[in-house]
Amino acid sequence: MRSMVGRGLLTVLRSRAAADPVEPVAARPTQRLQSLDVFRGLTIAAMLLVNNPGTWSHVYPPLEHAEWNGWTPTDLVFPFFLFIVGIATALSLGGLREAGTGRAQVFRKALERAAIIFGLGLLLQGFPHYDLPHLRIPGVLQRIAIAYLLTAIVVLLTGMRGQVLTLLGLLLGYWTLMTLVPVPGVGRGVLEPAKNLSNWLDFRLLGVNHVWQETRTWDPEGLLSTLGAVASVLCGVLAGHWIRSRRGTDAKALGLFYAGSTTLLLGWVWSHIFPINKSLWTSSYVLLSAGLACLVLSAIFWLVDIEGYRGWTVPFLVFGTNAITAYWLSTLCGIVLDWITIAGPEGEPVVLKTYLYEAYYASWLAPANASLAYAVSYVVVWLGLLSFLYRRRIFIRI
Repeated sequence: MRSMVGRGLLTVLRSRAAADPVEPVAARPTQRLQSLDVFRGLTIAAMLLVNNPGTWSHVYPPLEHAEWNGWTPTDLVFPFFLFIVGIATALSLGGLREAGTGRAQVFRKALERAAIIFGLGLLLQGFPHYDLPHLRIPGVLQRIAIAYLLTAIVVLLTGMRGQVLTLLGLLLGYWTLMTLVPVPGVGRGVLEPAKNLSNWLDFRLLGVNHVWQETRTWDPEGLLSTLGAVASVLCGVLAGHWIRSRRGTDAKALGLFYAGSTTLLLGWVWSHIFPINKSLWTSSYVLLSAGLACLVLSAIFWLVDIEGYRGWTVPFLVFGTNAITAYWLSTLCGIVLDWITIAGPEGEPVVLKTYLYEAYYASWLAPANASLAYAVSYVVVWLGLLSFLYRRRIFIRI
């Protein structure tokens, strides 16, 4: 199985249309890649949509995460964003190195960026009452920060071959740890909630008070599973090297399509012995999501940067050019809406979000449709707010 995965990944990186290795020292695109901003914006818009239903009691199944094993479209949103982080890392760090920026200075920039993103995640985690003894340490932004920093180190210290070997080591090493290392009192190879190695380490190293409080049995952004998240970012890095290469745009789009198809197939094959699982961020999940990300990006790349169909892209450019800002502010606003209470129709205290949902959506729509309509409205509101920044060319970089 290990040799099959290794050969498959190397096939992804070297297609017949690109027999020579893609080197990170190739020429950088002369202008910002619009398709990448569109893909990032599409991902952020999807993130806002699935994170902000009118009520969690009524959500269409494709807009919910898989209960444990398996996947839904919602389970692709986060790995898509990490894949994009990887592409941006390859483009930005490669550009800095080509401009003559020293390795230590580039690392310092990456460290500062990761620290800011991690801090923003902790601010969201504790708002509005910062109960430090019970503050959840893992989180979405925290995972992005750690995965980005570790990937940046790999990119700065290794070349193309080293990055491929690191990716292989992460995928195979994580699989080995999760299936062969025994969990005290449980045994080895158990991948159920609260019984697997990843969850066991989270409780031993972080403690029950600093993990996800919804179930207290597992954390979807735990410590060990971050190895899989780093692998997702590295998949994006390899795609980024391909995009930065000197090959023509047609060849790049075709290469992304071939890479996506092959990686998707590998993920599906591997899932028969290492199930696709977002909460554990399994190796098969890494390959499946990276393969689908390549396919989606190749389609957007062909539409936007090759065929020039750009009229439909503006809403996604609005989100994509201020991605972290969009996610952080919209999440903060969602927390505030769940925190503020107002007087209801009969004078009783009602949470503001509940009031808005019941008064303007649930009062005339079926429950699932009302919940979806609220989520769509939330996305549209933030599109309007962020459009103000976009029209004035204000891009908040972190």
